[in-house]
Amino acid sequence: MAEAPVELLQRVPLFADFDRGDLQRLARSFKERSFDAGSTVAQEGKGGVGFFVIESGGATVSVRDEERAKLGPGDYFGEIALIDDGARSATITADSDLHCYGLTSWEFRPLVESNASIAWKLLETLAKRLRAAQQR
Repeated sequence: MAEAPVELLQRVPLFADFDRGDLQRLARSFKERSFDAGSTVAQEGKGGVGFFVIESGGATVSVRDEERAKLGPGDYFGEIALIDDGARSATITADSDLHCYGLTSWEFRPLVESNASIAWKLLETLAKRLRAAQQR
């Protein structure tokens, strides 16, 4: 299985402040994943362990059976699952054949624990997102 393209990961806000070396280390932890059109990629209320970045294809995000968003190349979902093993907050359904790169929490955690620069950049990004959410 191929690693995620660094250029794809650079587009994810959670990783935007990573330098190229950190992105390359992160990219090696991702695995290719494909989902057929119509398949459920993540189910609201169910456990989730994966974070996904879409390389090609499209998907629909729904909450309580109500469409909330459309996702396409460069979009991502499941970032909370990297840190928290809680239930999925939305259902993701593939609208077309979907090609993604996925990262599990058990692959992500050792990477963060052994790379202080990655850990600090993630904390900064999460703090910025929390501050922005509180100001809304």
